[in-house]
Amino acid sequence: MKPFFEKLFGFDSAKHNVRTEILAGITTFLTMAYILAVNPSIFSALDGMPGGAVFTATALAALIGTLVMALYAKKPFALAPGMGLNAFFVFTVCLGMGYSWQFALTAVLLEGILFIILTVTKVRSWLLNAIPGTLKKAIGAGIGLFIAFIGLQNAGIIVNNDSTLVGLGKLTEGTALLGMIGLFITAGLVMAKVRGGMLWGILITSVIGLFIKDPTTGEAITKFNGVIALPDSVSPIFCQFEWHHILTLDMLVVVFTFLFIDMFDTMGTLIGVHQGAGLADPNRKKDDIPDMEKMFLADSIATVCGACLGTSTTTTYVESASGVGEGGRTGLTAFSAAICFALALFFSPLFLAIPGAATAPALIIVGVMMMPAVKNIHWDDYCKAIPAFLTIIMMPLAYSISDGILIGVISYVLCHAVAGKFKDISITMWILAALFICKYIFI
Repeated sequence: MKPFFEKLFGFDSAKHNVRTEILAGITTFLTMAYILAVNPSIFSALDGMPGGAVFTATALAALIGTLVMALYAKKPFALAPGMGLNAFFVFTVCLGMGYSWQFALTAVLLEGILFIILTVTKVRSWLLNAIPGTLKKAIGAGIGLFIAFIGLQNAGIIVNNDSTLVGLGKLTEGTALLGMIGLFITAGLVMAKVRGGMLWGILITSVIGLFIKDPTTGEAITKFNGVIALPDSVSPIFCQFEWHHILTLDMLVVVFTFLFIDMFDTMGTLIGVHQGAGLADPNRKKDDIPDMEKMFLADSIATVCGACLGTSTTTTYVESASGVGEGGRTGLTAFSAAICFALALFFSPLFLAIPGAATAPALIIVGVMMMPAVKNIHWDDYCKAIPAFLTIIMMPLAYSISDGILIGVISYVLCHAVAGKFKDISITMWILAALFICKYIFI
């Protein structure tokens, strides 16, 4: 069996463990399963996109993309329709600009095709290699803070505050209480080096959620609504493209925006998780993340498939870090996550019963695991320290991996230019900084 795994998933029996890889895949799935509930909710704002069909499309897009990542790239990353990208689809393109959801799906399809072209021509790898090592390390730490912030929000530990933007939730009740209980349970399991500690933490916290009520509704936080349900058909939204606007300026802007966010979110996720998990070779200046083109291609193929199925841009999920944190290192981790998405099609009531407060502790702990990257940043060199700090801090504050990278690149070029260190700025970085500034001015 192990030689079969080696060929199919890049599994090395001398380095990897089957049980660890499977548990890591399940953990990854559980930390990102919220998209199966969130995506239909977001698309419910649009007429003609039934929630059941969007749920099925979301699960199928995640299944296909993650399988390609597992079998072709042989990496431990899972994919699904991206948060932020789905909001841009619904609230900006459709409700803001007034275009139909068919127009937006067409833009996603075109973006995916361009994504494939950029990957095959290795333009994306060229962009990756152009990013200085300091920023790559900062990206890892920034993503750690970002996903920890997501976890704190999901648990209600950090909440909206109209006066200060964010504030501390009420820790003695509801989801915040469950999140805090889950955090210390999960932390205890991880510190005790229990195999699959984060997964066990998610499951135990979910069970405890049956006995803790949400103060606003009076209902248990973990809602058990059955086990099995047949998936809805995607026929109402399958391949519903609209071609008569493809040569317009608006289509160009929408496609470019989808491509821009998708490309740099994926790039940031792959760099950050590799850096945080120690998977990148620190002694190599270029191509320090092996098989990057294959991972990019899996991402772009998933976007095209997702558009055909009827959902927004499919991208590599930063929550994959939770599985990597559990020891996932090969395509078997991604394959296990893909199987979970397949099962979710038929066991959606059971999977959707896991509350965000139960998965939040895993995200917070993964954030801790990704922070050691900052120790390799030259904090005494302000030309490097300032861009690195801005990259790290802007990801959680702007709620965007891509914005963190963009501002990091711009500040890197400006800081070195102001200091007169022009020889440390490559032509590629000058071009990227100019393009990123134009993005903020015109888009």
